[in-house]
Amino acid sequence: MRLAQPCLALLACALLAACQSQPRNANVPGSDTDVAAAEARRAAYESAADAAAAISEAAPATLDSVQVSGSAYRAMQSKSASNQPSRVRVQGNVNFAYAAPPPPPAPMVSGGYPAEFERSVNTETYADHDDNPVHRTSEQPVSTFSVDVDTGSYSNVRRMLRQGVRPPADSVRAEELINYFDYGHPGPANRQQPFQVSTELAPAPWNAQRQLLMIGIKGYDVPKATLPPANLVFLIDTSGSMESEDKLPLLKQAFTQLARQLRAEDRVSIVVYAGSAGLVLPPTPGDRQDEIVAALDRLQAGGSTNGGDGIRLAYAMAKQAFVKDGVNRVILATDGDFNVGIVDRDALKTLVADQRKTGIALSTLGFGAGNYNDAMAEELADVGDGNHAYIDTLQEARKVLVDEMQSTLLTIARDVKIQIEFNPAVVAEYRLIGYENRILKREDFANDKVDAGDIGAGHEVTALYEITPVGSTAQRLPALRYGSKHADAGKAGGRDELAHLSLRYKLPGQEQSRLIQTPIAAHDIAANPSNRFRFASAVAAYADLLRGGQNIDGWQWQDVRRAAEGSLGDDKFGLRHEFVELIDSARQITSAETSEPKIAEVR
Repeated sequence: MRLAQPCLALLACALLAACQSQPRNANVPGSDTDVAAAEARRAAYESAADAAAAISEAAPATLDSVQVSGSAYRAMQSKSASNQPSRVRVQGNVNFAYAAPPPPPAPMVSGGYPAEFERSVNTETYADHDDNPVHRTSEQPVSTFSVDVDTGSYSNVRRMLRQGVRPPADSVRAEELINYFDYGHPGPANRQQPFQVSTELAPAPWNAQRQLLMIGIKGYDVPKATLPPANLVFLIDTSGSMESEDKLPLLKQAFTQLARQLRAEDRVSIVVYAGSAGLVLPPTPGDRQDEIVAALDRLQAGGSTNGGDGIRLAYAMAKQAFVKDGVNRVILATDGDFNVGIVDRDALKTLVADQRKTGIALSTLGFGAGNYNDAMAEELADVGDGNHAYIDTLQEARKVLVDEMQSTLLTIARDVKIQIEFNPAVVAEYRLIGYENRILKREDFANDKVDAGDIGAGHEVTALYEITPVGSTAQRLPALRYGSKHADAGKAGGRDELAHLSLRYKLPGQEQSRLIQTPIAAHDIAANPSNRFRFASAVAAYADLLRGGQNIDGWQWQDVRRAAEGSLGDDKFGLRHEFVELIDSARQITSAETSEPKIAEVR
């Protein structure tokens, strides 16, 4: 092996020299020398790889790294050209070390362009969604939705505001902004029921003729030291589009923070993907943190993005180290810009949905700007029984992966669904704030085959309904010419009941849901709502103004700021004060967009 190492080093030097000897314009897309240069680089790569493979075969069975042979490289290229995912196959008694594949001759970004030609066009992708409509209770008294604990929209919007950019309306998901904060909802007394449900009713701050109903769900917490053993696979996008400082470098720091929290009973694998997928770190005990961090440090960006292959290999490693009655989770970190192999969102969702049945969850962490695919990252987490967060700073990484480690990793309730039946004798109209992509059919509530959101240890879920009482002058829907009067108030609860709340959930490992039901009294309206209620309503108004401000009557930015400032409460980590600053940033950006342009006077 001592002989092999210098030989491999010389071959690497030769390869680098061959790649650097191309003409300066050889990598320019569309140039006359583009194809010839690419063929020369590939030939040099194949020659060096074949020689390295021959040397490695003569060496002992324990290898320092895994190289791709020329024939394997050609097969991979052929499959990529046909838009079919290449396969990663492990044979024989190979001892994988913690070395990433060698970096490509020139850093590449999404689409195959060299780094110096990186596109400046913003191609960020967000799923379209319209605000939930106002419903007439007499026509549609039942509202059903899946819970959501994602927070990615909040930190992504924060990133754009700090850059002086108004976030696209579709990037603003009200429920993720609301659920970013801890409201101190009461938790369960014991673990017989994994969470506690609470409600609060008060006048809507932007229109006293309406009301807000806040529903809070708080899961039981678990100290980090008592978490069950964790089997984690870090699935890391190392494609060329991840090269900038807010992507792979930040990603490595984020995962390093998580690695420092692990214990001897935990296991960590690292899988990377660019043009194809590769194993960087096999299942490794969590107390070997220096090895895990060293493997992260060696990662470099380059190539196109074959996410499908990476997901397959990640699940394979998770199955290999599967921990019964433990935490088994793939954490996908990416800008979401898949452009090789399986690129269709629906096909990727099917792949992930099939794998979740094995007891392995998928969470996603979004990074970067310019080509961030928010829609892909969020939807994969939804179908993977995981959660989605966006990491814009090292502080956010600590919040998600250290401070909230229990809720990020340990699921305590699956397929959690909420159904509210409003009393038409009391409620004329209602509107659910946010959760547009979590709406379920009425019949889905009792159907245990229908997937829904999950709750982690210590997680909170907050939902807000805007309600217009019967007789209020603030009704939004015009009266129907042939509409009937509201239902008989004396049949079920009369005017004492505002609504009836039902909640279904499954315990981990079980396929039959459990049901919680509770009435909501109409007379429980609070004249002086709690800080949690007032702050949550301020966040909801902030989200609405970012999306155009169509649902909060005459409220403006200064009203939102006043409401937030007056309900800061115990702000342990300063997140609520930061929110007030973001309100100021949003006001300045939106005001600049709507101000009249100045016309220079011609003399």
